[in-house]
Amino acid sequence: MVGSLLDLIMSMGSYVGALIIILVLLPSALRIVPEYQRAVVFRLGRYVGTKGPGLVIVIPVIDRIYKVDLRVVTLDVPYQEVITRDNVPVKVNAVVYFRVIDPSRSVIEVENYIMATSQLSQTTLRSVVGRAELDEVLSARDKINIELQHIIDERTDPWGIKVSAVEVKELELPEGMKRAMARQAEAERERRAKVIAAEGELQAAEKLTQAALKMEDSPVTIQLRYLQTLREVAAENNSTTLFPIPIDMMRAFMEAKKGGRGE
Repeated sequence: MVGSLLDLIMSMGSYVGALIIILVLLPSALRIVPEYQRAVVFRLGRYVGTKGPGLVIVIPVIDRIYKVDLRVVTLDVPYQEVITRDNVPVKVNAVVYFRVIDPSRSVIEVENYIMATSQLSQTTLRSVVGRAELDEVLSARDKINIELQHIIDERTDPWGIKVSAVEVKELELPEGMKRAMARQAEAERERRAKVIAAEGELQAAEKLTQAALKMEDSPVTIQLRYLQTLREVAAENNSTTLFPIPIDMMRAFMEAKKGGRGE
């Protein structure tokens, strides 16, 4: 009787111990992976698959998981000191947009894919801007952005990363270069103003030449222009107005007077 009771107690104790072990290990065996993440599972150090999203069951102690975020990462590339191809020192920074498309490779192929992408972006930014001239960096920024995106995306592809865009944010120039560019812009504006004024003078001269030829063919137009000028002068509030009388207008009166004396 006593032996049976001891056996019952021992069996109940084993059940309780097993239950305690299950309750302790159950939380570590059940993992919840969000929709925007994936769980890369390693069993005894060997890659066995990528799981998620949702409830993921793993073997405690034996399995180890790494959660990888699949959302777009905005990586700020700090200012880099670069000397352009025409020997102008500048400081330039950029922003890189990328996301993980292969969680297993982002864990297996590289230790820290965010840090690696950041370092690669910095070196690529210095290389690309250093191969361009200052005018190209200022005016053809879209071309530089495309080149940066292509190079970084190609080099991060083995890591399971897709670079969607790279944008050069700001460009800092030395103060002396800023003043020189301001003088250059001012000189360019003055040149354009002089060219526009010269073109206006040329057009005005052409029109005056056409008007002179027209008046030469029709002398009466000179008289009409003279009368119009008198009208404009008379409209002003001047106390005294002196104007010459053309000889052509007096010639008719002089000829009429001579004819009268002859009769």
